[in-house]
Amino acid sequence: MDEELRVLTERLRAESAASGPKGSAGSVSGAPGAPVEYDRLVATGDHDELAAVLTEPGHPLWARELAAFRLGVAGDRRAFESLVLLLNHRDPPRCASAAHALARLGDPRTARAAAALATNELRVAYALHPVRLLVELRAPEAVPALITTLRRRLRPHDPYRRVALACVEGLGTLGDDRAAPVLNDALAHPTLAEAAVRALARIPGQR
Repeated sequence: MDEELRVLTERLRAESAASGPKGSAGSVSGAPGAPVEYDRLVATGDHDELAAVLTEPGHPLWARELAAFRLGVAGDRRAFESLVLLLNHRDPPRCASAAHALARLGDPRTARAAAALATNELRVAYALHPVRLLVELRAPEAVPALITTLRRRLRPHDPYRRVALACVEGLGTLGDDRAAPVLNDALAHPTLAEAAVRALARIPGQR
């Protein structure tokens, strides 16, 4: 089993066990106490069955996350909207699993959606995984979005240092010379300076 899927299913098995009617000890997933729906969603190979979970009312969040993840890593674009919502969720594990699936989905809308989330100041507390996803995608939207997000994080007393650091490291990975000015500005911030030095060293002409 893929490591990301293993981590996700273990987490969602625990959530599901606390949320609904239980299956038998001999359930398909081998997870005594898990609801029947959990067993079904883990075992099924039917994409239509998984997609129905995303559109039918009444399914719990863990079920929608599991269905969206499985569709996403399989390249089924019906998962796109659900995964984008999860990418901006308040729970970091949901954001991480959504980013993993979106990176494998192959939907051309993904980079634009991630850039919109990364630069939304009203949701900046949840921007870490959109930033990391943009770096992984290496899409045209990535560098401008990371520059914008990092520049805002250089304001005095900004509390979102993890987001700022992800932007600095991401801009270094992308190696685009458009990032040099904002990375030079980041040198003045003690919590970012070391990473900014490394990032600048990866940009041609900045060594």
